[in-house]
Amino acid sequence: MTPVSLSNNWPLFLTTMIVKILVVFVVLILIVAYATWVERKVIGHMQTRLGPMETGWHGLLQPIADGLKLFFKEDIIPSQASKFTFVLAPMMLLVPAFITFAVVPFGPDIEIGGYLVTQQIADLNVGVLYVLAMAGLGAYGIVLAGWSSNSKYSLLGGIRSTAQMISYELAAGLSIVAVFMLAETLSLREIVMLQREPLWGVVDFLPNWYVFSQPLAFGLFVVASLAEINRVPFDLPEAETELVSGFCTEYSSMKYALFFMAEYANMVVISAIAATLFLGGWSGPFPGFINLLIKIFAFMFFFIWLRATFPRVRYDQLMKLGWKIMLPLGLVNIALTAVVVILMQ
Repeated sequence: MTPVSLSNNWPLFLTTMIVKILVVFVVLILIVAYATWVERKVIGHMQTRLGPMETGWHGLLQPIADGLKLFFKEDIIPSQASKFTFVLAPMMLLVPAFITFAVVPFGPDIEIGGYLVTQQIADLNVGVLYVLAMAGLGAYGIVLAGWSSNSKYSLLGGIRSTAQMISYELAAGLSIVAVFMLAETLSLREIVMLQREPLWGVVDFLPNWYVFSQPLAFGLFVVASLAEINRVPFDLPEAETELVSGFCTEYSSMKYALFFMAEYANMVVISAIAATLFLGGWSGPFPGFINLLIKIFAFMFFFIWLRATFPRVRYDQLMKLGWKIMLPLGLVNIALTAVVVILMQ
């Protein structure tokens, strides 16, 4: 069956593209909004508290109330700040997080009007490189926010974020290389399809999820991703007790809300990428997008659980973990994978 494209049926192509973008955007916004509520409830119960209870049933309207409160708050820009960069920085952090989701497949191909429509906004043959590029772009938002605020706390947060990003993006990239070597493609759609086959081609009752073939790469990717999105125990760019609130100290109103939205959007994207690369993406016992959502929510619960459990690491511990442990482990994993791939040919 012919895949729908701009040249063979442009009305259907444009319609399906608009519907896919709207659906992904709305679902992403809803998950981001209610991730804040879930995090406060889960951490509250882990600390024998109730969490939000006053706004709606069990505090369900709390994200809406928080959004309205921040929307109507006074927007303050420090007089000594670099104003253009100060305003631009939150958007530079949020936009890459949202557009990264464009290459994540969320279901099998479907037939509409005799054409094949992919449940993915864009099937790039370099999809994983696109994800890494957008992840690197997001760091500029934090760095520019720290620099443009003209505050020593913000600047320190921005510098910490830069060092953290360089240290852990290497480890995250190296962990993914092992997956490419097995899949022999950079397309996320094809990587998901390859994981639907029997495990190692012989075990029929288990799918060929790369978490079974690459457990070390999976562990490295999850830890490095946590550091890249500045979540506990790697939240040193914010570090409330040391840097007030780090790179977003001088921000208020909706600009401050955009930083929060970017953090949770990054959490959703990282969860989706990890599920796609290592846990079979949308494949599973339920309809495609439900499988992917279950895996995303499981990862997000794990990240929230870590926040309630672990203290923040020291900066020297963070650097030591990145350069002396994770980077060598990533290189060793690539070498071992290369040997296995050559022996299997």
